Amino acid sequence: MKADYYETLGVGKSADEKELKSAFRKLAMQFHPDKNPGDANAEHKFKEIGEAYETLKDPQKRAAYDRFGHAAFENGGMGGGGFGGGGSGGFADIFEDIFGEMMGGGRQRRSGGRERGADLRYNMEITLEEAYAGKTAQIHVPTSITCDECSGSGAKPGTQPVTCGTCSGSGRVRAAQGFFSIERTCPTCHGRGQIIKDPCPKCSGQGRITEERALSVNIPAGIEDGTRIRLTGEGEAGLRGGPSGDLYIFLSLKPHEFFQRDGADLYCKVPISMTTAALGGQFEVATLDGTQTRVKIPEGTQNAKQFRLKGKGMPVLRQPAMGDLYIQIAIETPQNLNKKQRELLEEFERVSSQDNSPQSTGFFSRMKDFFEGLSE
Repeated sequence: MKADYYETLGVGKSADEKELKSAFRKLAMQFHPDKNPGDANAEHKFKEIGEAYETLKDPQKRAAYDRFGHAAFENGGMGGGGFGGGGSGGFADIFEDIFGEMMGGGRQRRSGGRERGADLRYNMEITLEEAYAGKTAQIHVPTSITCDECSGSGAKPGTQPVTCGTCSGSGRVRAAQGFFSIERTCPTCHGRGQIIKDPCPKCSGQGRITEERALSVNIPAGIEDGTRIRLTGEGEAGLRGGPSGDLYIFLSLKPHEFFQRDGADLYCKVPISMTTAALGGQFEVATLDGTQTRVKIPEGTQNAKQFRLKGKGMPVLRQPAMGDLYIQIAIETPQNLNKKQRELLEEFERVSSQDNSPQSTGFFSRMKDFFEGLSE
């Protein structure tokens, strides 16, 4: 009496396609004849799990099995649901579908050895000014290009690649193992389906040579740090006339002496004297558009106060909008005082009132009340 298919695979009747495939993969690897040479029980078990999976993976066969059991496939009931029967192509196809990627990627069509070239990476560092205005940069990239001697075929001029005799041009070979066969990449042509008897002397049969190329890269205004620019088809040339890969330009911005960037906004810390902060004043700052902008400082300006210059930041990438420039005030405490300066500051301190320094006066007053409250 045949064992229940669900029990054979070790899954419940509600198992979905993913669970069925996972269970089959695990058991097939465990009882594979290559791992159990000469073990008749393992070979029988291997055949049982293949039969169970072939039935349950097909929705129609599974529905019939759930309703009638094994009787659904007896006397021609479903057109042959047995191991290697009609309808699904047999166990070899199932095994290849599940384990194809472990054996060279499954079935492949002959490509004549034409393989896509690798993608390349180029790191480029630009200044904040260049990111602001945009630029066209010239770069030199060492890369593989199509061999001009053989036009990428890899064969000596006047000759052509020939069909591989081992696989007859399919790129795959079958190896029989017992009652099933496994398809593998052809060891002679490595899956290309063709071999080169007379390789091109310039590229040694590769169809490409290494050369440094000069390329023009457009850097749009407002580009941000870490942006990747893709140049399609400018990567490594494909093997034996295959398509070229892509070139990726990775941009980074050099640190700026005055400005820090946050998106489209710029920040600039400007030191001013204590007297300018107290009495008020003005100064001019240079902006990335090449102009000078005047900033007015009201009297009593505190440290870290920010002033916004609208539209003086970075361009927004591929938009007409502009970011803003924020001027952050850093009040500088006087140093290296002479006798006269010290006397003047001491006199100022004597005549100062709480209204002149409300924050510090209020802070120490609150702190005093706090500690007095702790001692009570």
